[in-house]
Amino acid sequence: MDRLWSPWRLEYVTSAKPTTGCVFCGALRLPDPASLIVFEGEVCYVILNLYPYNNGHLMVVPYKHTATLASLTPEELHELAVLTQRAETALVEAYQPHGINVGMNLGKPAGAGVLDHLHLHLVPRWNGDTNFMTVVGEVRVLPEDLASSAARLRPIFQRLAR
Repeated sequence: MDRLWSPWRLEYVTSAKPTTGCVFCGALRLPDPASLIVFEGEVCYVILNLYPYNNGHLMVVPYKHTATLASLTPEELHELAVLTQRAETALVEAYQPHGINVGMNLGKPAGAGVLDHLHLHLVPRWNGDTNFMTVVGEVRVLPEDLASSAARLRPIFQRLAR
């Protein structure tokens, strides 16, 4: 029998989920190298997903703690879109994906994992990257650790911000 070890996943599966505080507001206080933030804008930032679907899985997050797009100011909505565009460019340069899923889940029935702080996902995709592991084994196979992903993406975001 073959075994696939995914020890990084154990923390997520077994850890108590925070009942207070917001993971996105808390992420802003983490020092390097613990920070997964790859770019900070004026009203939004870009962060790697701690439990990614694929390598390079990014999220664009407003600094404002809010659950709805309707509550964003025009400035916040504009930067959310601009950073989403910049994240697409950075992912294409860094990973050369064949496609990218871009999406947002608002509310628990829509699949939101963090209910009170909206965020937009960008998930790089490659032909043939969907396999039995996620569906049957509830395991994701990721060839690159998060620190390496952050190191790959940060300089691209810095260059794109100029």
